[in-house]
Amino acid sequence: MTSPSSATPLFGRIVTAMVTPFDATGALDLVNAARLADHLVNTGSDGVLVCGTTGESPTLSWQEQDELLREVKAAVGGRAMVLAGTGSNCTEEAVAASRRALALGADGALLVVPYYNKPPQAGLEVHFRTVAEAVPDLPLMLYNIPGRTGCSLLPETVGRLLNCSNVRAFKAASGTVEEVTNLRAACGPSLAIYSGDDTLTLPMLSLGAVGVVSVVSHLEGLRLRSMIRSHLAGEAAAALAQHDQLLPLMRALFLQPNPIPVKAALELRGWPVGAPRLPLVAADASLKAHLHDLLTQRPQAASTPAAQTLSP
Repeated sequence: MTSPSSATPLFGRIVTAMVTPFDATGALDLVNAARLADHLVNTGSDGVLVCGTTGESPTLSWQEQDELLREVKAAVGGRAMVLAGTGSNCTEEAVAASRRALALGADGALLVVPYYNKPPQAGLEVHFRTVAEAVPDLPLMLYNIPGRTGCSLLPETVGRLLNCSNVRAFKAASGTVEEVTNLRAACGPSLAIYSGDDTLTLPMLSLGAVGVVSVVSHLEGLRLRSMIRSHLAGEAAAALAQHDQLLPLMRALFLQPNPIPVKAALELRGWPVGAPRLPLVAADASLKAHLHDLLTQRPQAASTPAAQTLSP
């Protein structure tokens, strides 16, 4: 038994939205970025996304974003897909960032819905079409997260964008599984839908999503991979049990704005990723204690690559 969706998961089943490591001074730590990307690929990630929200893109300069993409591509290119977050609420900036990502060897780009200026559907369609036509050789994943952007990309608009051959995937982070059903109705099997919320991965898979753009995979990549494998194998009870085991940690990673909790959890696991940049702040003592309890209750995932494929 395979996933209900026949869309080919171009970017794999698990794409980790990677945190950006900083050193003690708050500067970009490229050495640890490469180490972390390698670790993620060794513990279940099929792809790594740099410069997304989890990667604190709003506080990274364009130069830092380019350096980070270059370093991660050098570390894991050929073993995993490397995506770059190139979205902006300025179409011209999104075009320029996507062109740079393509030149630096990115395997794809994540384009978030323009934020704050709240364009209508007609504006969203022209925005994404303009970027797609500017980089026809770069596969694109559209990203809908209305809780952060202030507006939502409707499935009907996505359907019209599918005549751009490089619009290949969609990160669904509206907080409702109904988005997957509506996207499938509007777009058919040619769009690869990814859950944008770890807690909704299993229900979205059951409705036709092909994978997840994950945060919890920083810490429990092989457990997440096992859950998806169980689902793909038709082992519903096993998949549900694995979902239930992961759920407390999944929820804890969003008790404060992302990536505050996951950076704290990584530090607890011995990864010196540094505190978030202002205006985000480090996790408070209460959250750190809660994360410590969850991480010590659960055995750490092995650091060797998963032996089985997730593709149907």
